[in-house]
Amino acid sequence: MASHGFKVCVANRSPAKVEQTVARAKAEGNLPLIGSYDAKDFCSKLSKPRKIVILVQAGKPVDATIATLSAHLEPGDVVIDGGNEWFPNTLRRAEELKPKGIHFIGMGISGGEEGARNGPSLMPGGPKEAYDLIEPIITKCAAQVGAGEACTGYCGPVGSGNYVKMIHNGIEYGDMQLIGEVYDILKNIVGMGNEEIGDLFEEWNKGELESYLIEITAKVFKKKDDQTSDGYVLDKILDKTGMKGTGRWTVQEAAEQSVAAPTMAAALDARYISARKEERVAAEKILSGPSEKPVVDKAQVIKDLEAALYCCKIVSYAQGLGVIRAASDKFDWNVDLALCARMWRGGCIIRARLLKGIQEAVTHDTNLANLMVDPGFAADLNARHMAWRRIVSLGVASGISLPAMSVSLGYYDQYRRARLPPAYLVQAQRDFFGGHTYQRVDKEGTFHTLWDDAHHDIGDLSGRVAGEV
Repeated sequence: MASHGFKVCVANRSPAKVEQTVARAKAEGNLPLIGSYDAKDFCSKLSKPRKIVILVQAGKPVDATIATLSAHLEPGDVVIDGGNEWFPNTLRRAEELKPKGIHFIGMGISGGEEGARNGPSLMPGGPKEAYDLIEPIITKCAAQVGAGEACTGYCGPVGSGNYVKMIHNGIEYGDMQLIGEVYDILKNIVGMGNEEIGDLFEEWNKGELESYLIEITAKVFKKKDDQTSDGYVLDKILDKTGMKGTGRWTVQEAAEQSVAAPTMAAALDARYISARKEERVAAEKILSGPSEKPVVDKAQVIKDLEAALYCCKIVSYAQGLGVIRAASDKFDWNVDLALCARMWRGGCIIRARLLKGIQEAVTHDTNLANLMVDPGFAADLNARHMAWRRIVSLGVASGISLPAMSVSLGYYDQYRRARLPPAYLVQAQRDFFGGHTYQRVDKEGTFHTLWDDAHHDIGDLSGRVAGEV
């Protein structure tokens, strides 16, 4: 903010961190930034209406910080939580501050260290009048992807910004897992080394797969070990993936909204399995895989992988946007999916060339049922799905798990079929053991069958579907 000409006051529990920030601002061009060491002094230094961004760990630290600050704030002031927060907490805090006349905005921020200085993606949700107060600041500070296209905008009422950021993180989980599965094939089936894989990712980053994650992963492959000067850092890292919770929230929310999000769920499950390192070490000595590996054409596999990864990314974004739309309808947020795509095009972790096409697709058809049926993306999927199938089949035949890629293909195949035999069979089973009834394809109404001699007439069927979600 200071580097864009806005006067900033910073505060922190640690005086040393305040002093360090003030000194850095001075060293980087005498930026308009001052420090403060207690809440009362901090609030007194801000112009009114005050606009305060909180960047602390989600949960109780946010509540404690708000409690400390609110004692020195006035009606009309704006408090913005910039952390990865569970959106119900944001709704609660907004209600708690409302009697005091203090506006509360939950603003998702993505971009990491680079975005913090060069322009992040900012996803605010809160009262429109409060957003209008901060709009000139965040529009100028956010990443820019074109003339008048800042990677920020008004997501909607309070809670919507956190929700959009949560889905962003869920898509991020899926993207990272998909890239990891591509790496597994390149390393363990094709037999490529780190430098060669890094070169391939650099080449992919010049085409339709161009993205921040492809870009940084190319660098990860080539980074030599700085601890032992022997080999590469990547090969020394323990295979246990950490997480902060936003991926779990995304999968929970997808279930709450009855929207399928298998790519993100598979990525989350993969992290759970990775955490069971000791169990996996023991299982490797007990469980077996294929004794013979398929003979592969290296060039063909690489070409197929590029196509398969592109298809999976389309499917992953389709799922994420579907969850946002369902929640927006449920909570009456009116979230603009084209805005989501624009906000994600720059500054953030999932920024990718693909998002420009997504933005155009949902702008052209605001009622698009699913990203996969957009004419442009449908053509891409139709042209590439056989390559996708070859990769999934190769993983199965080789004993290499491709959870995210496999379920992405399953999602595609389920969605493109007008009639699903497993679905009507399961409904028949439900009616058999629980009298849950069913609908028919040849006539209107609700039906129940007396499947064998043990079944009896259950009378009025209208109440049998109560509780369905």
